[in-house]
Amino acid sequence: MRPLDDLLVLDLSRILSGPYCTMYLGDLGARVVKVEHPDGGDDTRAFGPPFIGTTNESTYFLSVNRNKESVALDLKTEGGRALVRRLAEKADILVENFRPGTLDKLGLAYADVAKLNPRLIFASISGFGHAGDPSYSRRPGYDVVIQGLGGLQSLTGAADGPPYKVGTSIADMVSGMYALIGVLTALHARHRTGRGQHVDISMLDGQISLLSYHAGAHLNAGTRPGRKGNAHPSIAPYETFLAKDGWVNLAVGNDALWRAFAAAVGAPLAPLALDPRYVTNAARVQNRTALLELLVPAFAARTVEEWLVLCDRAGVPAGPILGVDEALAHPQVIARDMVVGVEHPTAGPIRVTGVPIRLSETPGDVRLPPPRLGEHTESALASLLGLPESELAQYRADGVFGRKS
Repeated sequence: MRPLDDLLVLDLSRILSGPYCTMYLGDLGARVVKVEHPDGGDDTRAFGPPFIGTTNESTYFLSVNRNKESVALDLKTEGGRALVRRLAEKADILVENFRPGTLDKLGLAYADVAKLNPRLIFASISGFGHAGDPSYSRRPGYDVVIQGLGGLQSLTGAADGPPYKVGTSIADMVSGMYALIGVLTALHARHRTGRGQHVDISMLDGQISLLSYHAGAHLNAGTRPGRKGNAHPSIAPYETFLAKDGWVNLAVGNDALWRAFAAAVGAPLAPLALDPRYVTNAARVQNRTALLELLVPAFAARTVEEWLVLCDRAGVPAGPILGVDEALAHPQVIARDMVVGVEHPTAGPIRVTGVPIRLSETPGDVRLPPPRLGEHTESALASLLGLPESELAQYRADGVFGRKS
């Protein structure tokens, strides 16, 4: 048994934030019906290169759309909209990431479908949310723009260099995670109330939440946090050092670890373990520049492996900086099943990241490969809505599934 086996998800989302959320709902057992436009489908089907397989499948699309069925419907047709309404009547959860106002024009907004299905949990992901300043709420939300507006880029990069976005689309994925949390929370509330609700997720809200202790420093101490490269603003030494043959991350998170680290390194650090300039974390942060003058040459004198062995023996957190290829091949990643294989109908055997939510009694899994566009249109509509062949043929002829036949 999977925890969400009895749930039906109607996925009207595309690109990354919504599909990231619905992928994990599918991993946890929900039946996810992904509605796509017949002409090209989800935008990410065209994102690339790289493409793989006989039909040039986008590796971007493949990365976030497993455990889903693809139903191709043209929502510009009345038939397409009618079928979505019928699916919404059956669904437990609907996830969408259209720009606010778009679904209102189609008669598919929360207020419309909640009348048909009061138990429906309707999750909307957008750049700026469905409430607040109207000059922002209907603007499109793109990851790099939101990272900048949310303050994240101002914190990322070298202290004397330009701002950088995070190397992955963190604004999109965090909003997808919050949507997942919101949906599961609303499901719990539904057990008590019997009613669904609107889950309003803003990408900007998500980025503001990630400011965490940086926000706390500004809101309560009046500081203006800025870029510090790989250093931590409130802990030292807690940053990246260049060893003889590569980079090492060091995380001396408390004073006991500092004493252990200094003793393990030996001269010239050992005598500094109880030096008033470095004995407490606050002192080390205040005297970071002087401390780095000692640490930088010390790290340059040993290899990465030597540092990892030394720190491990001393119980001091440290680690290498791995490339994506190396991270995916890490033995603990493999042991945790965070890379799994699945057979795709045109791309052949593919590998995807595993399920990061581990449940001891009702685990999730990767069951279905990412679908081809419209692969399940007629089979899903027949099984979920009981549509006979004659009705499917009429929708086909009307162009609801694509070009008129």
